[in-house]
Order: sequence, then structure tokens, then C-alpha cells
Amino acid sequence: MPSLLSWLLFPFAWLYAGIMAVRNWLYDKGWKASARFGEVPVVSVGNLRVGGTGKTPHAAWLVQELLRQGQQPAILSRGYGRRTRGFRLANASETAATLGDEPLQQFEHFRGQVPVAVCEDRQAGLRELLQQHPAVSTVVLDDAYQHRRVRPDLSVLLTEHQRPFYNDEVLPAGRLRESRAGAARADVVIVTKCEPTLAVAQQLAIEQRIRRYIRPGVPVLFSTYAYGEPVPLASTEQRAGTAYSLEIVLLTGIAQPGPLRAYLQAAGYHIVHHAQFSDHHVFTAQEIAALKAYNGPGRRIFTTQKDATRLLDPALHTEMASLSVFYIPIAVEFLADGANRLRQLLPAAIQPQAVV
Repeated sequence: MPSLLSWLLFPFAWLYAGIMAVRNWLYDKGWKASARFGEVPVVSVGNLRVGGTGKTPHAAWLVQELLRQGQQPAILSRGYGRRTRGFRLANASETAATLGDEPLQQFEHFRGQVPVAVCEDRQAGLRELLQQHPAVSTVVLDDAYQHRRVRPDLSVLLTEHQRPFYNDEVLPAGRLRESRAGAARADVVIVTKCEPTLAVAQQLAIEQRIRRYIRPGVPVLFSTYAYGEPVPLASTEQRAGTAYSLEIVLLTGIAQPGPLRAYLQAAGYHIVHHAQFSDHHVFTAQEIAALKAYNGPGRRIFTTQKDATRLLDPALHTEMASLSVFYIPIAVEFLADGANRLRQLLPAAIQPQAVV
């Protein structure tokens, strides 16, 4: 049931939803320009809800699959949280402050194999990206579901298992960026962050709720996270031969740290302290120094791969050097035959299209 505050905010939510509905209608009717990019297909990954639904790891899965299929993909993001503006192409000298933490994470993940760029204006960003990298054959747009000026060839909509869009309301009464009807633009819907053991009956019940809002025949898939072994952060002091304890400190600046906490606890770790900050939080030297109070023999600080990009900021180097910090890598895995179903969608979607 909505809270009292949500009820009070509903008039503002209706107003906001109405504005977004008019905007989408203008794009649907062609009265606001929406462009394709011809011989370079575009795959869009996004959500209806504010906050983390797993866009970055799902975009990485798509890029890896495009590479496997012989494509030369690139990633374009707006670079949320960066302190710069305009088009920027990732290179080894970029930081989270100049590029954004998620694009930098992608650049480091693919080790320069895939061009990664940021630009607020996706049309201008695409043109510049393709000019600098003419061999690119497909572009993955990260967090672009509401960016209607670019018409994707495949639109991937993500929704969290624990916070599905069909149970949410439009801002400010809820967390949706637009009404649930926006799901009708999706070519595939992925329910993210599921338990690996999610029962088939539960999947069918969720799919049935989603199908009220999407076009007939649109696939509904289910994904989960696979966590990897802790990886030492490059800037921290690693002590050879150290016997590490199962007692850890957790440091996060992401929207939904719950799944990571649950994984670590299930893996036998004891979280003695969780320094929890908001999504894209810019860590300060004082905040990192405060973690020393929880240091103990063999204790490590665990964080996410996205947070790790911000912890490498040169301004934090002195404080970070005395700590043992590790990040936990994650990868997307699909339930049942979800991976094959998504793979089958890609070849048709990335065929060259006529420019409109």
C-alpha cells in the first residue's frame, strides 16, 4: 500500500506522468525527431525506474556477446556523475570524475578492446564516436531508455525482481521516470537480480504481470548475478602471505547493496561494518580514513567494481595506500534458456537498417 506521503505526492506524479506521456506521444507521432543511424545498429539498455537495475553488467553482457558474434561494438553513455561536459572518449588517463564511474568500469573491464565514450547528447555522441572509430559495427547505449532522440534497433528494458515497475508509481510518488505504459517500447524485458533458484511458477506469475504493459510476443527473460573472487584494488598495499580473515568491512556507493551483502554473508563472511553511501557517491579522504577504525588483523575492505573506479581517484591515494581493499566482480547469468533467447534476438536487430 502507498504511504501517506505517496498519496500526498500523487497529484505531482500525475502531472509529471502527463508531461512524459505528451513527450512520448510527440516522438511516437514523429512530431519530435527521432533518428536511426543507418548502417550502424544501436542497442539500447535502460529502465523505467530511477536507481540500479543492473544496466552496466547487462550492457557488458551484450557487448561480450556482440564480440563473440564477430561484431566490433562500442559503448556510449551520458557519463552520469562526471564533472565534465560534452563528448569524451575513454583512455587510460580518464578518471571517474572526468568520465563517470560506470563508463570507466566498462573501459577497464574490456581493457581498451571496446571504445567507450560519453556524451549528454546521444545523437552528437554517436556521430563523434563513429567518426573517431569508423570500424565500429554496433553501438550499445547504456541507460538510454528515455533518450528518444535516438531510435534503437533493439530496446532492452530492465526491471528488478524485488522492485518491478508494475508495482511502482511515477516520480515523486514512486521511483518511475515515466508511466508503466512506457514498457510498450521494449523489444525484450529482463527481470534482473533474481535468485538463481527462482521457481518457474514465480517466473510465470511475474511474466503475466509484465505482459499487461508490453507488446505481444516480446520476450520476458530472467537474470541473476554471479559473483567472482575478490580482486585487489591496484592502488592499495597488498601484503604478501597475509592470512585474511572472514571478518570484512563493506564499502558501497551503489543504489542497491542488498544483493552483495546477502552474497557475502552466504559465502561465510562476517560484515563488521558497512559504510553505505548513495549511488555514485564521491568518496572523500576523510571517509576513507574513517575506515581505519575498523581495521583488524587480516581484515579486508570489500567494495564493488563500480565503487572501485572512484576509489582510484588520485586525491584518495594516501589514505587508500594503507588499506587492503578488494572489489567483488559480478557477471550476468540468465535463468533457463534466457541467454540463448537473447542471443537469437541480436543478429536480426543488428542488420543494417535504412536511415529514417
